[in-house]
Amino acid sequence: MTSMHQGRELCLTAVGRRYGVRGPWVLRGVDLVVAPGTLVRIEGANGSGKSTLLRLLARLDAPSEGRVTGRPRTAYVPERFPSALPFTAVGYLTHLGTLHGLGRKAAARAAHTWLERFGAGPYAGTPMARLSKGGSQKVAVAQALLGAPELLVLDEAWTGLDGPARAELDRAVAERTAAGGAVVFVDHDPRRLAGAADATYTVTDGGLRSRTASAGPAVDGPATVVVVQGPPDGRLPPEAVRAAVAVARTAPGGHRLTVPASHSDVVLRALLTARPPWHVVRVEPAGAPAPDPGSRP
Repeated sequence: MTSMHQGRELCLTAVGRRYGVRGPWVLRGVDLVVAPGTLVRIEGANGSGKSTLLRLLARLDAPSEGRVTGRPRTAYVPERFPSALPFTAVGYLTHLGTLHGLGRKAAARAAHTWLERFGAGPYAGTPMARLSKGGSQKVAVAQALLGAPELLVLDEAWTGLDGPARAELDRAVAERTAAGGAVVFVDHDPRRLAGAADATYTVTDGGLRSRTASAGPAVDGPATVVVVQGPPDGRLPPEAVRAAVAVARTAPGGHRLTVPASHSDVVLRALLTARPPWHVVRVEPAGAPAPDPGSRP
């Protein structure tokens, strides 16, 4: 493993957290590795310590004992975003873009792009303090994604978003992991990104228990099959391969990819924007009847 990869990997070793010298332990003995390109779901009852764990991962809190190692560039979205800031929505994002190293014009373009993606373009010039809960949450997710973080930590980040914005955040999560970033999230809806997580952990009794784990995205929920054709010696885009749970070669230059439905947009975008682009023969739900071999695609 290269030192660059190690720097992007975040490791918690025997981590404990309590508030106050004699306060009760919220977490103790937690071991967790978050590797690049993985999607990790955290579950647990209210008050179990999920948010405390996420704040440790985002390095907003320090452990009371144990070690946190690794330094991925990290962005964090809380359930409640502090909206009483002396900026307009676009002004705030532009300011953050310059802190990420973008020039002023490039930062402003990126700010408008993310606001438009989440349906917040019409109130780009609205002061943050006047935004609704949903509006400020859209700015919150936009600010986290603006700098293409290596680790994205989402604590009930979908709360307050409307349906289209929730779907857009699902797509943005898939884009981050397909690009090699890691995402750790908590959400009260068990259907959120169903089947897409590489690992699921439950916070219980102050510890962390692994519920599921796999080498790639799992398909416990809806899945999509993408059949493509390219040059006989062509190599599939890495983003498409990372997002797939199965890749089968069907003919010279032909491949069949099975992907979680939440990742299908990312896979199709990677295939169609490759140079040269891949020909998408068909897209269908996993489990659909195979086409007649004699029919033309």
